[in-house]
Amino acid sequence: MLRDYDVALGKNPKGAKRRNGDLRTPEGRYVLDWRIEESRFYRAIHVSYPNEQDKEFAARAGIPPGGGVMIHGLPEGESWVGDVHREFDWTNGCIGVTDDEMDEIWELVDDGTPIEIRP
Repeated sequence: MLRDYDVALGKNPKGAKRRNGDLRTPEGRYVLDWRIEESRFYRAIHVSYPNEQDKEFAARAGIPPGGGVMIHGLPEGESWVGDVHREFDWTNGCIGVTDDEMDEIWELVDDGTPIEIRP
């Protein structure tokens, strides 16, 4: 393990993500597979959700698994919020960190780095 972060999660944080629009953050092992330097949040790195298990579950249940899960900093222009953001589940299923933490993550990990998301 390189680092462990306290984060903000989706607006419905109890339980693993199962479908598009459930506002949950995936739980389990994934890969950080690509990044966006300029987004509406301060930097963003994509999480490889849905993985094969997630896709199989969704197919059996007849539901779309969703996607577009990112680790990202705070919304542009709102870095002043700092670590207070962790007091709220505000990310619609992504993983929110401070801008300073996002800088650290950005520098520490390469694309292809494994990540474990635990509640």
